[in-house]
Amino acid sequence: MGAASARLPAAASPVIRALNLLYLALKTIHVSCVVMTISLFLVRGFWMLQDSPRLQQRWVKILPHVIDATLLTSAILLTFQIGQYPGVNGWLTAKVTALLLYIGLGTLAIKRGRSKRVKVAAWLGAILVFAYIVSVALTRQPVPDWI
Repeated sequence: MGAASARLPAAASPVIRALNLLYLALKTIHVSCVVMTISLFLVRGFWMLQDSPRLQQRWVKILPHVIDATLLTSAILLTFQIGQYPGVNGWLTAKVTALLLYIGLGTLAIKRGRSKRVKVAAWLGAILVFAYIVSVALTRQPVPDWI
């Protein structure tokens, strides 16, 4: 935005400041939801390992959906804000593809796995995929250095 803002009239600077604030707000919401979603996923995974009845509590079934919906909404709004889109930009395409894999593995880990062995393998796989997603987000490279 630096070069573009230099060409805009002085009257446009409040608009640019507002857009910058919007971006920072969306990014803060997005990153906060990332931290909350992985934290809750890790806790639910530990409860799954222990066969804890806590997994059946109503809030445990609802809260992840609220967090993930907020996470996805902020992600979509950020793509419009930065003007980069899945299918066009490789790193975002990689993130979305990995996100679908993460969702599938997470569902197997917490709900649909037929055995404890399958659930544990899916849980560990989901954690690795999540690490990949964060790495791609930070580097904007579909193949991070650690792979």
